[in-house]
Amino acid sequence: MSGEPTSGTDLRAAQLRRAVVASAVGTAVEWYDFFLYGLAAALVFPKTFFPESDPYTGTLLSFSTYFVGFASRPIGAALFGHLGDRVGRKASLIATLVLMGVATMSIGLVPGYDSIGISGALLLTLARAVQGIAVGGEWGGSVLIAAEWSRRGGRGLAASWPQWGAPAGLLLAYGALYLATRASGDAFLDWGWRAPFVASALLVAVGFWIRIGIEEPPAFAKMRAEGRSVRAPVVHVLRHHWREVLLTTFVRTGQQAPFYIFSVFVLSYATGTLELARDDVLPLVLAAAAVSMVTIPLAGHLSDRLGRRRVVAIGCALMLIWPFVYFELLSSGAALAMGAAIILSGPIHDLQYGPQAALIAESFPAHVRYSGSSLGYQLASVTAGGPAPLIATWLMHEFHSPRAIAVYMSACAAISLFALALLRPQHSDADD
Repeated sequence: MSGEPTSGTDLRAAQLRRAVVASAVGTAVEWYDFFLYGLAAALVFPKTFFPESDPYTGTLLSFSTYFVGFASRPIGAALFGHLGDRVGRKASLIATLVLMGVATMSIGLVPGYDSIGISGALLLTLARAVQGIAVGGEWGGSVLIAAEWSRRGGRGLAASWPQWGAPAGLLLAYGALYLATRASGDAFLDWGWRAPFVASALLVAVGFWIRIGIEEPPAFAKMRAEGRSVRAPVVHVLRHHWREVLLTTFVRTGQQAPFYIFSVFVLSYATGTLELARDDVLPLVLAAAAVSMVTIPLAGHLSDRLGRRRVVAIGCALMLIWPFVYFELLSSGAALAMGAAIILSGPIHDLQYGPQAALIAESFPAHVRYSGSSLGYQLASVTAGGPAPLIATWLMHEFHSPRAIAVYMSACAAISLFALALLRPQHSDADD
């Protein structure tokens, strides 16, 4: 048939396209589920599950359940990293997608405080932990299935598409929540917020259908055929590649902490401290996510041309300064300035995030790449991403000024710059 690939090169190109679509769409679905919880944690859960607490305590408790999802991500990285390095990338990708779907639907069905008291918050926390385990195993497989099907000169762009899934998922989550807000009106806190969680089942079905058709990449197939797989990949990584795990964790710090302040904390800050209407803030964050859907693959492509370390370093350097500008613009009260603050945060953040996947994947050899990449990537969720909204809320409460938060974000960027200088990615066998 004339439309089918006729050579090894054509077959690889066809599989690369399928792998990129599968990783990008599947990751977008998982991030939709994960981010939806974060948005609800800022806007809904303090009132629905912690109504007897004052607003500050309720927000802290809500963000604490949010943090559980980050704390459990390294568990998912270890569990599915083992599966991905021993059994295959594809099996791990499908398992994480189904697990995430079940957890997200469950969240939408948890009764509130008025029905079952504190038990609702406990069930919410359990479902959030399962979400974290799923997304903890998801990232490594999505990145590797795209990166290992690509050639060295285009790996930054290929591996950036799973990163693209983050703003796509955020856009879907914000959009779903916005539509639920408009549709349910005054009943939003009663039932409106639940609809986007239950509807995730449809997105999971689409992601499953796409992922079922991908094949294992050549690097993994060759490694398994040569008998180079190890019995305990996680143990091997921690014994022989612990330095790379730590450095990749710290490299992510200057991207992780700011991202969750830009995308999650900004909601409680804008609606609480600045007393803005929720409907005025949501469209701006939607616009920022839409911009990132362009700038993330662009940053990945730039890393193929200019070098990953250089592009990430530029992003870190800009993040040293941008948080101070960001909060000054937000606090100005001017609609144009606030819009610029929220929307421009995306491209600045994306200079780190776009090339990050290829940078981390190339830091580990093929036989433990899933485990090593996942651990390094997900540990930053515990040390940087998860605590960021909590730390920002506490800093604002203690110092009554967003400048304290800006100092914290700038310090995170400095940590990333230092770790980047020490990290030396050297494993380029993803195209073997």
